Amino acid sequence: MVGLVSSISVAQIAFAALGAWVLVARRLGVLPPLVAPLWVPIAVFAAWTVIAALASSRPGESLIATKHLLTLAAVWVVANAVPGTDGARRFLGALVVALAVVSALAVVQVAGCPDDAVTAARGFFRKCARARGFFSIYMTLAGVLALVLTAALPRVVRPGRAGRWLVPAWLLGVTALALTYVRGAWLGFAAGAGAALVTLPRRAVAVLLVLATAGFLVLLPGVAQRLGTLGDPADATTRDRLAMISAGLRLTREHPLTGLGPGLLKHVYPSVAPPEALRRSTSHLHNTPLQITVERGLVGLAAWLAMFAAFFVRTARIFRRLPREADTERALVVGPGLAIVAFLVGGLFEYNFGDSEVLMVALALMALPFVVEREQAAAGAGS
Repeated sequence: MVGLVSSISVAQIAFAALGAWVLVARRLGVLPPLVAPLWVPIAVFAAWTVIAALASSRPGESLIATKHLLTLAAVWVVANAVPGTDGARRFLGALVVALAVVSALAVVQVAGCPDDAVTAARGFFRKCARARGFFSIYMTLAGVLALVLTAALPRVVRPGRAGRWLVPAWLLGVTALALTYVRGAWLGFAAGAGAALVTLPRRAVAVLLVLATAGFLVLLPGVAQRLGTLGDPADATTRDRLAMISAGLRLTREHPLTGLGPGLLKHVYPSVAPPEALRRSTSHLHNTPLQITVERGLVGLAAWLAMFAAFFVRTARIFRRLPREADTERALVVGPGLAIVAFLVGGLFEYNFGDSEVLMVALALMALPFVVEREQAAAGAGS
């Protein structure tokens, strides 16, 4: 949990250790039979990624780029390592608190950003014009915040006496999200919150969102100015993203089946970038579905979409089986679903699937409904 909000290296080491512990604990009989949710669509996507790499013009380099597929195993590690519904509730609550601490430091980071360029280049205040916390770039903090804040919404609107601390922690996270100035993450968060209006008590969610939105728009005028650039063709970033989309569609037409191969866009983008592109070189297109298509072809895109379609189908099934009075369990199923909505919408503007920190948080949250399912199945078998 600490690694998820601060360091990809710590998170990867922790996941590797947890994965090893899960296997050993199962062999010793400490854990019940292991679960592997979504293994079919994940295996299909991974297999096609390897095929696309082998079919590319640089198979060796492309195969090395597929190493990020190992991150997908985080779903299985968390689904087996978290000890039941209470453990999942504590994990999500602790994640909100830890991220609130990081958010507070990020607010200080922006508010105390020194004017001296030499001072600003050092340590915590490096690149401090936009909130980034302990991550290397503000887009990563924004992506993680958007996921955790939407996943926590079902608990925030019904915190109970023991969970009232969630509300100020959540609002602090919203403030830090605003100070990242990452519009794609804002839109993802808005989409997840909008989906919450369908599944949660509407009045409570609406009041919470209005207060949070009004707060950071009134208190942080730079945010309102940034919002005004959404979709503005005069905005340089918008023009560059449109140029990337144009280049990506051209590459899709030229390589429709297996794509260029993972990690190889950087070699061809300079030759296909349209004249209006501001950047003549890039390794990704700031659009996850388009990036997946360019690297893996249309079959790879279908396999990628199938993973998330299977997740929503499974979580909907789990939710329908829960009794109405099971508030904690229902929150742990709905919340991750909202987070993945935010992840997918945010991915239309950033290549968040390629951001290991954001992807690992998304996968950890995706595992929580299957922790609930595992416990419910065990309870049913016992009764």
